[in-house]
Amino acid sequence: MAEQSKSRVVLVTGAAGGLGGVMAKALLEAGHAVAGVDRSGAGLDKLAAAVAPHGERFLPVTAELSDVAQCADAVAKCIARFGRLEGIINNAGIGMSEIRPDAEKNHPGIEELTVDIWERFFAVNVRAALVLVRAGLPQMRERGWGRIVNNTTSYRTMLRVLPYGALKAALESISAVWAEELKEAGIMVNVLVPGGPTDTPFISDAAGWARSEMLKPAIMAAPACWLMSDASNGFTGHHVTAADWDTSLAPAQAARKASRGIGWPELAAQTAWWPKGNP
Repeated sequence: MAEQSKSRVVLVTGAAGGLGGVMAKALLEAGHAVAGVDRSGAGLDKLAAAVAPHGERFLPVTAELSDVAQCADAVAKCIARFGRLEGIINNAGIGMSEIRPDAEKNHPGIEELTVDIWERFFAVNVRAALVLVRAGLPQMRERGWGRIVNNTTSYRTMLRVLPYGALKAALESISAVWAEELKEAGIMVNVLVPGGPTDTPFISDAAGWARSEMLKPAIMAAPACWLMSDASNGFTGHHVTAADWDTSLAPAQAARKASRGIGWPELAAQTAWWPKGNP
């Protein structure tokens, strides 16, 4: 586990799920305070019981992240409880099984993907992150220190699966822009993904994939903790693959080995012309 030089206050969305629960628990064990946000009150109750030894540092917040007001309210509740907010992990999302149980494997086509489906996926997988960061950013700017970690997806999914992949690609692009915009403010922005299908309820059994072969949620713990630590100062604009994180290495070395630039920086070479002086 990464060394922590200071306790921080971190908001984790999708905290009642497999990946979010792992990260919330790991952050609490590392000494941080965590506001765990999820639409499932029962799931948050279960998480609260699991982290009972750290109960004074855990705040469960039931919220429907497709609702703009509830996103902002989740941030407000975190600040009211802990007095500050220094990190946000945008982990919550809705996946293909929300369309139909076998949609992970048998991808819906253009005709099946209604405007309502696109809007619902956008609201949770993209807009919620925008609202949460806008609400929490003043706290980070005030302290000159902050962490934003976005869970996008693998490039294979971005290029093959609609609407989930396309909207996660949008969040990937947003992350790259934020990393550049916020780096001088001491706010590090990175992407953290498992690296492939992961054994959580997010993937329906109807996908037909062997759960024994899937990645395990526990791989998210070490990189999430390091990305929220003082040790990651200056580390921004990276796409980190948790499955490639080698816990036998020093955390900074593991981070370098498991990461590449956010987005598609190699495509910059294909630009035929760009205005002088523009970034």
